[in-house]
Amino acid sequence: MTDLLTTPLHALHLELGAKMVPFAGYDMPVQYPAGIMAEHLHTRDKAGLFDVSHMGQVILTGASYEAIATAFETLVPMDVQGLGVNRQRYGFFTNAEGGILDDLMFANRGDHLFVVVNAACKADDIAHMKAALEPAVTVAPVTDRALLALQGPAAERVLDALVPPAAEMRFMDVAVSAWDGAELWISRSGYTGEDGYEISVPAAMAETFARALLADDDVLPIGLGARDSLRLEAGLCLYGHDIDTTTTPVEGALTWAIQKARRAGGARAGGFPGAEVI
Repeated sequence: MTDLLTTPLHALHLELGAKMVPFAGYDMPVQYPAGIMAEHLHTRDKAGLFDVSHMGQVILTGASYEAIATAFETLVPMDVQGLGVNRQRYGFFTNAEGGILDDLMFANRGDHLFVVVNAACKADDIAHMKAALEPAVTVAPVTDRALLALQGPAAERVLDALVPPAAEMRFMDVAVSAWDGAELWISRSGYTGEDGYEISVPAAMAETFARALLADDDVLPIGLGARDSLRLEAGLCLYGHDIDTTTTPVEGALTWAIQKARRAGGARAGGFPGAEVI
């Protein structure tokens, strides 16, 4: 059996009594002693903390944001050039048949593009970006940071107590902040249908930061089981189950994610794989 990878929070998961399972090559918590139903309901009522460090974090750099965005638009049917600074957008890579290679989040960080892709696809996604974009755009996987998601009605209060700018962020805003000497990359987004945040934190500080969040009585650790039931209840697609390389954005009911500028008749219509099919 191939050795499973672990996230920076692995020891904490074991300490909290998590049931661990293989997922996308990682040893991940599927549930904690409270159970999937309790974790699901707690997230809807208060706040849940998820370890999503297995996902791929990637930084794209180039001569300018415009140059990076122009290049990235050859891979996705999204309006990357029109995305404001410190704003994030949902998107997906497409193939020549209009199928979805993976879905992702990307953010305009001023001088670079920050991309988060699915764990099971990240090696292929990084290779895909490198082959299509380099050397004009540098594709750099981020391997020294964890990724946490704090989701639920209490998420704003909990995070703002530690990182005060959090409450001022709008949905899909991104920000860089500091906590106990660590640089945090925060987005107001998530995968549960609830308000919440996704926070990239240096791996060495991940457990300390997670413990600080869990110290709040409203926060419980949540495993992959409840993450799946929460996203399903919210009507959010899971790559590899609801969408894949044989599913077009039209078939997956994801055309809402294709902005006007990239649609037929738009200022930058087409120019991405499978455009004619889609």
